[in-house]
Amino acid sequence: MAKVVHHAALPIDETPPLMARLRSEDSVTSRALEFCILTASRTSETLEMKWDELDFENRLWTIPAERMKAAREHRVPLSARALIILSEMEKLRFSDYVFPGLRRNRPLSNSALGMALGRHGQPDVTAHGFRSTFRDWAAERTDFANEVVEMALAHTISNKVEAAYRRGDLFEKRRNLAQAWADFCEPTTL
Repeated sequence: MAKVVHHAALPIDETPPLMARLRSEDSVTSRALEFCILTASRTSETLEMKWDELDFENRLWTIPAERMKAAREHRVPLSARALIILSEMEKLRFSDYVFPGLRRNRPLSNSALGMALGRHGQPDVTAHGFRSTFRDWAAERTDFANEVVEMALAHTISNKVEAAYRRGDLFEKRRNLAQAWADFCEPTTL
């Protein structure tokens, strides 16, 4: 049985002020961290995202199976703010990676998001921990069904019978969840 690793997470109500601090900094790293938080994606999924995975017309990011923990393609609905971030990054585009690093045709390094958190007063929090913050917010502050939230996190269904029958991905419900999370994260002051 795989060991569960708990990543340090930010309390729910501290997320909007952090988003305000991130937004005040004009950097690729801050945009990547903000996007990672908004999409509740894993750090590697965000950092290794390429332009050809995006469908702007349908407000959709499709992560290929080979980059997913469960080795299954995952569709991510994009909130209005996530689309704005992508639009900002497109103006700077010089790489296949949406969030390029300093080395030619390489993504930001894994440590970049942690360093950004440190710069913004959260040295003990991890980027991956925001998946837990998102999960706590959804459970404690919304009425979204558990299945919708778990699917948004790309978690697998452990019950093999249930997994055999559930074939959809609840995409439209997850689109509403993604926008609700983005609305919650919206900074009230900079």
